[in-house]
Amino acid sequence: MNFMTASQSAMHKQKQKYLHLLAEKYPTKEAVYADLINLQASLCLPKEVEHFVSDLHGEYELFYHILNNCSGVIKEKVDYVFGARLTTEEKAEFCTLIYYPVEKMQQMQAERKNTPEWYRENLSRLLEVSKLMTYKYPLAKVKSFVPKNYRSVITELFNTHPEADRAQFLYSKRLLNMIVQVGGSEDFIVALTQLIKCLAVGHMHIVGDFFDRGNRPDTILDMLLEYHSLDIQWGNHDILWMGAACGSEVCIAGVVRNSLRYKNTEVLEKGYAISLRPLTMYAQRIYPDENALKASEKAISMIMFKLEGQLILRNPDFRMESRLQLQNVDYNASCYRINGKRYELSSAYFPTVDPKNPYELTEEEKQIIGDLKSYFIESERLRRHVDFIYKKGSVYTCCNQNLLFHGCVPLNWDGTLKEVTFDGRAYKGKEYMDYCDQMARRAQSGEDQRALDFMWFLWNGLLSPISGREFTTFERMFLEDESTWKEPSDPYYELVDREEICEEILEEFGLNPKEGHIINGHVPVKVAKGETPIKADGKALCIDGGFCRAYHKKTGISGYTLIFNSRGFRLLEHQNVADVREALRNNKDIESVSRTIELQSKVTTVGDTDEGKRIQEKITDLYSLLLAYENGTIKPQD
Repeated sequence: MNFMTASQSAMHKQKQKYLHLLAEKYPTKEAVYADLINLQASLCLPKEVEHFVSDLHGEYELFYHILNNCSGVIKEKVDYVFGARLTTEEKAEFCTLIYYPVEKMQQMQAERKNTPEWYRENLSRLLEVSKLMTYKYPLAKVKSFVPKNYRSVITELFNTHPEADRAQFLYSKRLLNMIVQVGGSEDFIVALTQLIKCLAVGHMHIVGDFFDRGNRPDTILDMLLEYHSLDIQWGNHDILWMGAACGSEVCIAGVVRNSLRYKNTEVLEKGYAISLRPLTMYAQRIYPDENALKASEKAISMIMFKLEGQLILRNPDFRMESRLQLQNVDYNASCYRINGKRYELSSAYFPTVDPKNPYELTEEEKQIIGDLKSYFIESERLRRHVDFIYKKGSVYTCCNQNLLFHGCVPLNWDGTLKEVTFDGRAYKGKEYMDYCDQMARRAQSGEDQRALDFMWFLWNGLLSPISGREFTTFERMFLEDESTWKEPSDPYYELVDREEICEEILEEFGLNPKEGHIINGHVPVKVAKGETPIKADGKALCIDGGFCRAYHKKTGISGYTLIFNSRGFRLLEHQNVADVREALRNNKDIESVSRTIELQSKVTTVGDTDEGKRIQEKITDLYSLLLAYENGTIKPQD
């Protein structure tokens, strides 16, 4: 006799319940056969192309071009398809049509070049490029990339083979002629260009930092809200804005200070309808000798230092005591004293600080930060963007044996995982990263003060995995001695050059240390000074190449895109990126240097990926359902 334990019986009942639910979706054997065939076959397709970018920092125009030309990949496909059949100029103009179809067609109309022949010719070219690029995808997924209203006609066009015989040639030609004749050319061109972009980049990873420095992170986020497939690893600048949107007063002060510091208040006032007028009026009265921008920066900085001090004092386990700066100012001698040393102040004017209680806000400061808090919380557009970042984001992501995070995995100098204690419990490695993720999500409600405080720690704490650096904001602002400006950082940033350290980190996250890679941003790679993004013989890749124009002189380039396709890894180093106006006027494209990092001996298939594992699990479930149909446990619906 076959006896089952209570546990086994419960599992059996649970499995039967699941199979009955699955049977509602697949009511017949034929339905199971159809999906099994398609799923099994899809495992043999080449893996989809993944793109990795990092540290966008509000550089909307630059990122807009890279998003539209898929980091130069579309140009490569056009070159491959048309070769010598088109001149260099013709291929450049055709690429511009793919990147900016609406704007390009408007330009052609203004120049009276939008003839029926022009539409037919470009529809035919778009179809040819699309057909080539579909080979990595099953038909169902290709269809999902096509706007619904045009799906049937475009699918029919894909099924034509004009090169096969004259009948197919005439049929294909008639389809294209009818699109033009009924006035659908422009809509179909837009639909095909959207399809090409989806096929060029199967999935995008954004490894942190949408915000600060550049002036329109909000517009970048608007673009990505409808992007077909992406994930986000939170950067410390993202965390700061997330904390501000959730109601952290010190994060709000930090966001406003950064916006004033980088002279990009447009994102606050126009992008998110956050008024700085009360702050500006107050600041000009407190600092009458400064211009409005500088006065506002000083005023919000003092509010920030005070709020930070309060936060540090109520959260000793953040271990940020070194950032308690206002108590070290000698307000009588107008100097700064610490560790028995005296430092001169570049400015000794602190009209809002009570030396006996330096971290207490004045009544006016309370009013200012209270007003700002209401603006941040009530901004619907900011809430929509932050909810999107929460939904798509995390502290780290494991994907296809690669470990993605923005900053670091905190380490000791001997390479071991650093242990960090919160509320009496010690964390390290993956467990610590998971704890940080949990705390960031707790902050989303805006009702947990400890979690809101933790967002500030994640933004600039030395022990934070998203920052891993101790900021010296006060020193840079008020102390003349530049030796005080040095910012201690986690040992990870030096030890990541060692292959064995990278492999130990990958193992900690359950990844294959021989096949996997660490991919992060955060620290700009100074290419102009000979630095390289490739660490530990390719085991780690730092892809912060300075998208933001403010960093171009520092890095010497305009950013990186890391590409992971079925044959391995390739790094695109962007030299000069045309803006939209230049692209349309001169068909100007991105200039990039491509470097192969890792070329695999075999093609990576869908079956080798995380998606392949999920498909394999579904196949197993379908076989179980098929067996249940065959042995009569579940009756199929005829």
